[in-house]
Amino acid sequence: MKFLLVFDFDHTIIDENSDTWIVKCAPEKKLPNGLRNSYQPGHWTEYMCRVFVYLGENGIKEDEMKRTMTTIPFTAGMGDLLGFIGDNKELFDCIIVSDSNAVFIDWILKAADFHKVFDEVFTNPASFSSMGYLTVQNFHSHHCAKCPKNLCKRKVLKEFIDKQLDQGVCYARIVYIGDGGNDLCPVTFLKKDDIAMPRQGYALEKKLSQLAQDLNPVECSVLVWSSAADIMSYLKLLTQE
Repeated sequence: MKFLLVFDFDHTIIDENSDTWIVKCAPEKKLPNGLRNSYQPGHWTEYMCRVFVYLGENGIKEDEMKRTMTTIPFTAGMGDLLGFIGDNKELFDCIIVSDSNAVFIDWILKAADFHKVFDEVFTNPASFSSMGYLTVQNFHSHHCAKCPKNLCKRKVLKEFIDKQLDQGVCYARIVYIGDGGNDLCPVTFLKKDDIAMPRQGYALEKKLSQLAQDLNPVECSVLVWSSAADIMSYLKLLTQE
C-alpha cells in the first residue's frame, strides 16, 4: 500500500507565486495600471493571458522568461523533502495540482532536477504561439461553485483516485500539502485516515481553523507546516508505521 502525496505549487513547493514572479520580465518590472486592474475574481487564467500578450508585445522572449522563472526560490527545506520522496518512490506516489501553468512548472522542476519525483502534474496547459507569446488554457470545465472556473482541485483529485482504483492502485493514506483558498475544496474530499497539511499563516490554514471553530471541521486530520522539514518529519513517521 503506497501513500499519495498531493502538492500545490505556488507558495508550497516554491516560495512565491509563479504568475506574479514573471512580472520581473516586464519593462520596469511592473505592469500598467489598466492591465493590473483588469483582473476579475475567478478569471485568473484570462488575466494571465493578457499579461503574456503584454510581455510578448514588449519583446520579452521565451529564453528571458525561462531565465527569470528558474530563479524562483524553493520553500525552506523543500529540496531535501523532494530528494527524500525521490529516494522512496516505492512508498510514495506524488502529484502536483496547481493553478499555475505547465510551462512554468516544467521549467522550474527540470532546472532543479526534481521533475522525476512527480508522477503527474495537473495544471493549466500552456505553450508558445507562432508569435512567441505564451498562451494558457483553462485546465478543465466543472460545476463547482466554490472554485475558480478553470480548475476545481477536488474534481482533479477524485478523477485521479478513481483512475488509480481502476488500475488496482489503492492508497493507504492521502497527504494533501497546500496553502491557498482553492486547496480547501480538495481537502473536503479527504477521509478520516488522510492528512491535510496547510502552510502556517496562509489562507488554507485560516479556512480550516474557521471551519473547526464553526464546529464543522473537515473529516481528515490537519497538520500545519512552516517549513518542508515539518512535512519530511511526518512522512518519515508514516514510513515507520
